[in-house]
Amino acid sequence: MSNDDLTHENFDFRGFDVPDLKAVTLASSSDGDQSKQPKTKHEDASKNRKHGKKKSKSDARSKKRAGAGKTSESFDDYEDYEEREAVSKADKKVSKDRPGLFAPMTLREVTVRNRIWLPPMCTYSSFARDGRPTPFHYQHYVSRAFGGFGMVIVESTAVAPEGRITPCDLGLWEDGQIDAWRWIVDGIREAGAVPAIQLNHAGRKASTGCFAVGYDGQSVPEEAGGWPTMAPSEIAFGGLRTPRALSVDEIHGPVGAFAAAAGRAVAAGFQAIQIHAAHGYLISQFLDPLSNERDDEYGGDLTGRSRFLVEVVDAVRGAVPEGVPVLVRISATDWAAGGWDLDQTIALSKVLKEHGVDVMDVSTGGIMSGVSIPVKPNYQVPFAEQVKSKADIPVTAVGLITKPKQAAKILARGEADAVEIGRAALRDPYWPLRAANKLGIPSTEVPYAPQYVAGAY
Repeated sequence: MSNDDLTHENFDFRGFDVPDLKAVTLASSSDGDQSKQPKTKHEDASKNRKHGKKKSKSDARSKKRAGAGKTSESFDDYEDYEEREAVSKADKKVSKDRPGLFAPMTLREVTVRNRIWLPPMCTYSSFARDGRPTPFHYQHYVSRAFGGFGMVIVESTAVAPEGRITPCDLGLWEDGQIDAWRWIVDGIREAGAVPAIQLNHAGRKASTGCFAVGYDGQSVPEEAGGWPTMAPSEIAFGGLRTPRALSVDEIHGPVGAFAAAAGRAVAAGFQAIQIHAAHGYLISQFLDPLSNERDDEYGGDLTGRSRFLVEVVDAVRGAVPEGVPVLVRISATDWAAGGWDLDQTIALSKVLKEHGVDVMDVSTGGIMSGVSIPVKPNYQVPFAEQVKSKADIPVTAVGLITKPKQAAKILARGEADAVEIGRAALRDPYWPLRAANKLGIPSTEVPYAPQYVAGAY
């Protein structure tokens, strides 16, 4: 399977070698670079042993916990990362006034019960190909709400039929789809979580295959239910079909579609709206100079390439009540030389804040094919921290965040305002409840549903 096959999924991205790119340099220069963190007690103990100092019992226990011969960046070693590396005194000092994982967070008129959120992850399970959710989606999302997540963000939901990533994507492109969502939204709210939804148009990455359709990693032929695609420029993504470039007049269509879908989402009961401007779908295709070669008002400099997203944000903000938060998911870099990068992300985030965006959901990648992404625990957190500190806007962090103490440390350091638990949540719908136990939080202070109190940790 090629890297192209792996980049259309709406969550973490696979990659191996770290490319020598400006974006990587910006990331490694932030507080997330472990090589620049203060030495830990365990590292000092190791240094003392090299100089012949007598081993203590605590040294022996530290070595056993750390695992001889492993590095802090290996996945296996990271299983016990927080058991080995103590939070520095500086971290402890600054974390006193910062919210923990289970502190509530208020956005406009919506209060989220904690800082552990479920990110949007595609399931490609609208098997009737009508965009409507099914009992699977009820089970999938409501069980995570019962599991203690603060905000449950429903997966990529198309604002137009031609905006679906696959024929089996969910949708809110017509009023007849609203009722199919209500029972799911009600279930999430009754379980105590905030129901949010991600609205998307896939652009040139639309009409691709999935497990339910076949043609995985390829464009679905029209005779098999596929359709022509559109984009800012006639540039294909990897081996997918070449899209048709949108005219200026045609661009107004998707802008209106986002607004209409947001209105339907509120009618269905969703309490927050996320605009998908990441991972190489239509909005990020406009943002990136490598996929946008237009020479009109929707291309060229950052202002021109950002115009489509700003118009979408304004349209969505105007279509939903003032008290409804609007989030934007962004790829902070495309990991390609000359493409979208962190500096542009920060500049754009400042503009979006002025246009009423409440939270930036910071991810990376998925825009360009054939790039390498340095996947490891916390690999996207430094980007979130930079957007938070330099754009002065709340952010959520993603990127192989799997361990309770790992997640807690991100908030303690002030690197993000909330964390999103993706793949780990697919394995464990009750991740927040288990995390509370690992962190020593009494079950009485954790969002257990009454039906599950008897089984509390």
